[in-house]
Amino acid sequence: MKKHLQFRFAVLMVLLLSSTVFFAQSTISGIVKDNNNQAIPGVNIIIKGTTMGTTSDFDGNYSIANVPNGEYTLIASYVGYDNFKKQISVNSKNMTVDIVIKENAESLDEIVITGVTNPKSKIASSISITTIKPNVIAQSAPRTTAEIFRTIPGIRSESSGGEGNSNIAVRGVPVSSGGSKYVQLQEDGLPVLLFGDMSFATADIFTRFDNSIGRIEAIRGGSASTLSSNSPGAIINLISKNGKNEGGSLGTTFGLDFDSFRTDFDYGAPISEGLYFHVGGFYRVGEGMRETGFTANNGGQFKFNLTKEFKNGYVRLYTKLLNDRAIAYLPMPIAVSGTNSNPSWANARNFSATRGTSHTPYLMQNVGLGADGQLRRSDVSDGMNPMSKSIGLEASFDLSEGWKINNNGRFSVNNGNFVSPFPAQVATANDIASSFGAGSTLQFANDGSAVSGNSLVSRIHMFDVELNNFNNFMNDFKLSKTFDKVNVTLGYFKSIQNVSMSWLWNSYLQEVNDTNARLINVFDAANNPLSENGLYAYGTPFWGNLHRNYDTKYNVSAPYASVSIEASEKFNIDASIRFDNGNVDGSFAGGSSREFDVNNDGVISVPEQNVFAVDNSNVTTVNYDYNYVSYSLGLNYKLQDNQAVFARLSKGAAAKADRILFSGLEYTNSDRINALDFITQAEFGYKRGFEKGSLYATLFFANTKEEGGFEATSNSIIENDYKSAGIELEGTYKFSDKFDIRGGVTYTNASIESGANKGNAPRRQPDFIYSFIPTYNFGKTNQNAIGLSFIGQSKAFAQDNNELILPGFTIVNSFVNVGVTKNLNANLSVNNLFDSLGITESEEGSIVENQVNIVRARPVPGRSISMGLTYSF
Repeated sequence: MKKHLQFRFAVLMVLLLSSTVFFAQSTISGIVKDNNNQAIPGVNIIIKGTTMGTTSDFDGNYSIANVPNGEYTLIASYVGYDNFKKQISVNSKNMTVDIVIKENAESLDEIVITGVTNPKSKIASSISITTIKPNVIAQSAPRTTAEIFRTIPGIRSESSGGEGNSNIAVRGVPVSSGGSKYVQLQEDGLPVLLFGDMSFATADIFTRFDNSIGRIEAIRGGSASTLSSNSPGAIINLISKNGKNEGGSLGTTFGLDFDSFRTDFDYGAPISEGLYFHVGGFYRVGEGMRETGFTANNGGQFKFNLTKEFKNGYVRLYTKLLNDRAIAYLPMPIAVSGTNSNPSWANARNFSATRGTSHTPYLMQNVGLGADGQLRRSDVSDGMNPMSKSIGLEASFDLSEGWKINNNGRFSVNNGNFVSPFPAQVATANDIASSFGAGSTLQFANDGSAVSGNSLVSRIHMFDVELNNFNNFMNDFKLSKTFDKVNVTLGYFKSIQNVSMSWLWNSYLQEVNDTNARLINVFDAANNPLSENGLYAYGTPFWGNLHRNYDTKYNVSAPYASVSIEASEKFNIDASIRFDNGNVDGSFAGGSSREFDVNNDGVISVPEQNVFAVDNSNVTTVNYDYNYVSYSLGLNYKLQDNQAVFARLSKGAAAKADRILFSGLEYTNSDRINALDFITQAEFGYKRGFEKGSLYATLFFANTKEEGGFEATSNSIIENDYKSAGIELEGTYKFSDKFDIRGGVTYTNASIESGANKGNAPRRQPDFIYSFIPTYNFGKTNQNAIGLSFIGQSKAFAQDNNELILPGFTIVNSFVNVGVTKNLNANLSVNNLFDSLGITESEEGSIVENQVNIVRARPVPGRSISMGLTYSF
């Protein structure tokens, strides 16, 4: 009986202890969001030292049940984000722990999609790639899209032209004719334009960064040669948000010391299970960073995408509407003294290099004969006026037995204008007057007063270009098959790019003055007028007249293939080949002059005696083909989980469009057309991830063989071969939760390998380009931040003759971000804090030493201060 009682007592105690343990268990739950307040699905949440854990669901929610009492560390991890850690104490009560994880653009585990046939992590990719997220972009306080690219190692972005018209080069490969000849700008994986260096229609003119962009991926060299056309140097891909996680923002930014007002917005959310959308865009208006005397920037962009997910893939419909007017800053008069090797750059008389511009409210219209021979009028305030309406469809599906199919296609209707004054000559009034004949004199057009003989006068060529038709169709199809450790991809790229533009330029005289510059009339020795209200020629006789019209079409087909082999757990091999075939047809025409009463006053003035127009009766037929083969071979070896080395050899080419429609070639003979420029590259890289940072180092070598292209500003054909070698370093380091630094530096040793300038350095190629961005976070939850960015370059030569030096410069930008409330942030940013004078290009290649020279050059804008408020929801 006693043993029976003891047994019953033991059973009772076990039940009591079991119930105590049972009732001492709790549930930990919450929601996972990023620092933009967007919910994130698929995040791993574990309790350190236990087997308990879960993943966040579609809406970011998570729940871990039956957690015993105790002290624990809750850890959340997700690819591309910093790990989240929090000490928690479980004490018989359910707990809510909301998690905020911060994006980490430098994670070696982050998946990249640009320049690869199948998405891979950075640690497994044998390419040099940089990912930039919006929060990092804001730290460099950019004023234009091209200024963002200055923080990409290896990329030299001469972003002094405003919102477009930038020169973008990579790793010592030259800026031989303007634009981004060897660097392709993409939006969501497809080229914005087939060619990046078309005169007055560079790809960045049709590209805008706003809140709809989720990240920018940039690859240099590597597989850029084989996975896109005309991009052997680099691909910069702007990737849109998709709305899979609900959230958005509304922000307003305005200039404090310059006239600018801009509103950005974006919002995305699931509509139903597997169906979600995103919408975003901006609108801005203002005078801009330089004083023009009129509204120079006015327009915006609207983007929308809709995604439907299926069990084995997705379909995404996307569209863009861009109609923006942005001022184009062309070279300006700058005073240069000293010697070519040690020049002193300063403001010209009455003209600030950092704040002035040749634009003036006295010259707002350009009148003449259009491409059809009819009278037409353009508005100088249109500046760079890209108009783009595009619609695209992307579909990706995993098929059975390792097959995968992807197709991305887009049709764009592109047109617009480019209108901006270019100083073809800057000289004293006496010198300008004498060019019209002995005894000629100058008078201000507004009041008839005489122009002082030693004052500075600009001979203005009004770059007035109608971008008639730049419509394009882009489609990239990929079919891949995975065989255990081998992946094979077959692709086919198709593009049709129209290039139709009309050059309708006139010539004016105006004073050199950065405040409402007055127009100038010229009179002969008998005081007869040779001009009307500053206009002295309907054309550009100083350059031999350049009225032109193109109507051409570029039809490109490019099949390609890629194979990647996982030779072992650590060793990857990939190889790819591409065959580009282009067919070009159309025509171009020069100009001719005739007498025409432009102002309809019944009197033929001197300028009206020779009114230039497009000579449509004498056109040159364009009909030729081109083809080239590109290849790339890459090896990647993972030394450890956080270390890898890679090597790559590649060859590619960039085809020319309108840049060769000047030189009198046989445009119906494919064998006689210099349509291609080639680049052969090799690179060796090292990637290393640390607990608090990352480091990327790449040695690169490039040989470029150019067959010549036309540059309008120098009115010349540029044809050279080049070689370059250097090293590219990029890294981040987080000293603490509050202080971190990121940066990059590129050293390049480049030389010209042919022609009269053989052995010289290519023009505008500095030995060093660099960017460093330290940031300090503060506040109870680190909701506030302050930081600086240092962006600069060493000295370079103005032209290939290697005489005049462009001094090195550092542009310091700063920002302060204050979390006013949980979702409301205020931002104060200063671009070019110290108002530094940085020269990106010069038309002149030499000066007369030990006297004051006036050089036409493009300086970076001076100091500008803006403030913004952003509400995230």
